[in-house]
Amino acid sequence: MTAPQGLILQRFMTAAWSAFMAACVLELMVFALVDPMDLGWAGLHPLWSRQGVYTVAFFAFWVIVMASNCITMALCGPTAQVPDSSAVR
Repeated sequence: MTAPQGLILQRFMTAAWSAFMAACVLELMVFALVDPMDLGWAGLHPLWSRQGVYTVAFFAFWVIVMASNCITMALCGPTAQVPDSSAVR
């Protein structure tokens, strides 16, 4: 059984929005605690600017958290329909 198109879009946007908010929090922590110019691998420094590193980190956080949210929603299965409050008396 397939879910209606509107439900799929709503679930995707729920995953995207919560992932965006989580990526913002993670990026704030990285921005406060990490200086990209201090990072290095075998004595080599990053080729990107600080802003470039922060931008890539933000989008990486967003994609990772969104994938996690989508997997969680897929494992939860279809949502139960909440009855109309006017019908419950």
